[in-house]
Amino acid sequence: MSALPVTRREFLKVSAVAGGGLMIGINLGASSTAEAAATAAGFENAWIKITPDDKITFICHRNEMGQDVHTSLAMMLADELGVDPRKVTIVQAGSNPKLYINKLLGGQITGGSTSIRDAWEPVRMAGASARTMLVGAAATEWKVPVTEVKTENGMVVHGTKKISYGKLATAAAKQPVPGSVAMHSKSQMTVIGTNVPRLDGADKARGKTVFGIDVKQPGMLYAAMQHSPVIGGKAVSVDSAAAEKMKGVKKVVNIGDGVAVIADHYWSARQAADALKVTWDDGPSAKVSTASVWATLEKAKDRPGFVAGKKGDVTGPLASGAIEATYSCQMLSHATLEPQNCTARVTKDGIDVWAPTQFPQGAEGTAAAVSGMKAEQIRIHPQFIGGGFGRKLENDFIAQAVLIAKAMPGVPVKLTWTRPEDMSHDFYRPPSLHVMKAAVKDGKVVAFASKMISPSVTARAFPSVVKDGNDPFMTEGLVNFTYDIPNVELRSVIEEVGVRVGYWRSVSNALNAFATEGFMDELAQSAKQDPLAFRLAMLNGMPAQKAALQKAAELSGYTATPAKGRAFGVASMECYDTHCAMIAEVSDQGGKVKLEKITVVADAGLIVHPDQAVAQLEGGIVTGLISTLRSKITLKDGRVEQSNFHDFQLPRMTDVPPIQVAFVGNRDKPGGLGEVGVPLVAPCVANAVFNLTGKRIRALPLEDGGVTFA
Repeated sequence: MSALPVTRREFLKVSAVAGGGLMIGINLGASSTAEAAATAAGFENAWIKITPDDKITFICHRNEMGQDVHTSLAMMLADELGVDPRKVTIVQAGSNPKLYINKLLGGQITGGSTSIRDAWEPVRMAGASARTMLVGAAATEWKVPVTEVKTENGMVVHGTKKISYGKLATAAAKQPVPGSVAMHSKSQMTVIGTNVPRLDGADKARGKTVFGIDVKQPGMLYAAMQHSPVIGGKAVSVDSAAAEKMKGVKKVVNIGDGVAVIADHYWSARQAADALKVTWDDGPSAKVSTASVWATLEKAKDRPGFVAGKKGDVTGPLASGAIEATYSCQMLSHATLEPQNCTARVTKDGIDVWAPTQFPQGAEGTAAAVSGMKAEQIRIHPQFIGGGFGRKLENDFIAQAVLIAKAMPGVPVKLTWTRPEDMSHDFYRPPSLHVMKAAVKDGKVVAFASKMISPSVTARAFPSVVKDGNDPFMTEGLVNFTYDIPNVELRSVIEEVGVRVGYWRSVSNALNAFATEGFMDELAQSAKQDPLAFRLAMLNGMPAQKAALQKAAELSGYTATPAKGRAFGVASMECYDTHCAMIAEVSDQGGKVKLEKITVVADAGLIVHPDQAVAQLEGGIVTGLISTLRSKITLKDGRVEQSNFHDFQLPRMTDVPPIQVAFVGNRDKPGGLGEVGVPLVAPCVANAVFNLTGKRIRALPLEDGGVTFA
């Protein structure tokens, strides 16, 4: 076992449960030993509760949106407790940013492929601490040395004597808080690394799982919106006479960026909202178009921007003969299956919010801000999320629901957007322009320069994080540059384009990977080398990355001389503390390109749940195909031209090829996986298309470049 001290920021809070039992949490926000040692009476937001009836409850501090984080985190806890994870009851935590902070992101957030990495020590520490205290309680009761007592299947054992955790829980709560805990080493893990059936699987299969859109509260009313046709527009006047006469309508509420109708049924509210006659002030965004977006980014190409990474000096080598190319990525909608929704109840004493949110802390702050109440008066009840991908980090729909519910004090009101509203009022994946330059000498890259020009998500969402022109989420895919090149310069230029942008699964890793890995193939072509061998030669200082790429080549059947009518495309990068390599195989089907297979290999460190790890990479690849094949968001007169899945086409089953997944490496800690499968899809497919057709497409989606996929 590995002993882990209870450090300055990782303090145990222990309390007895009312009626008997044990509660344990780790206060990641504790700032002093005194605070950590304080009695935890009334400590409602624990991580573990063990009660005399042998019920073990895990209050999960990360939100479930299909990635099966509930199961994986419960497995980490169960491994240390020595119990079957299927005996652990999961309860979703509310908002408590001090206790449940994600230290990798600086808030109570589910995103950034951080859930398992961030929880790896704290959740296991909580389980190991509970085990230590249970063993101590049994040793005290039996009057035997602690070293002679062990745990086994939810029981504490000494020789022939056994006692359940539940029967010991109350006594364990009186044990001293351990100064250090011994967590299981890799060889001692019995739950981690196994394929536990997902704990929410049965309920989802039976339709029992409650997503945000399924919430029902006693006496609940329903709200539907008529949004401004232009994002940022405001309602100047409202003629609601016809709507107010419709059956079931309770009230019409102008909340600024839209007008809501509250009714006793959703359909009544929807029909009445459509009947509203609203005069809009479109605001400055009415001048924005797809053409203006790209013109704005083009004008910013010569700005120096922020230096995200620098090694040596690229000036001399580039001056003596540079290879240059410009890549670009279109805007995208998140297109979550579950449209935005929120249920809110406002009383004079506080607000209850039921929402599918990735950011409970932000939901709490938003509700407080628009209501004028204090944060401690807000109660956030996170629900299962029917597709997040970064969209449900935003709180616009939560603000709307609270403002609407204020018009009906004491009554829960459920706001639900339509699909067209969701598509036209998203926080879009940013458009990006990438200026690439390099110099190749004697078959080797001697200088490499990349400049990304794009609007900043973080400058809007978390402005204090952006300093001196550096948006750290914009430079993803730059700062993690893996190739051993003597002279490198990586820059980013923030240029706003009049469109609100948001975090989209894998954020800038995908944008920069498309440019970097596409350009690497161009450099290999210039050097007259095989793209795979060309990359491997620049990865001698990155053994994990090199191993992943070599394994991908082996599994995919990669060859530099494929049969006529077939081709491979290669891409490789490190992101989210995971090394990933991907190879796409394509074929010519009567002038159309068919995706035959995608092979992905990752060194993601220690894998908590192998089957779900595979699923995350598979799902990431499908998400990557959204940007790669044909999807895009376009604008005209400030209005989004797409409205639903007929004109914002997601990959169909026929678009998705067989996917082969493998893992390499032997690290002792997990890397991220939730977004790792996304970034390399576009470049490896684009590179394969070039090798098949001779068309070098530097702009997404690829079908805009004259390629049709079979």
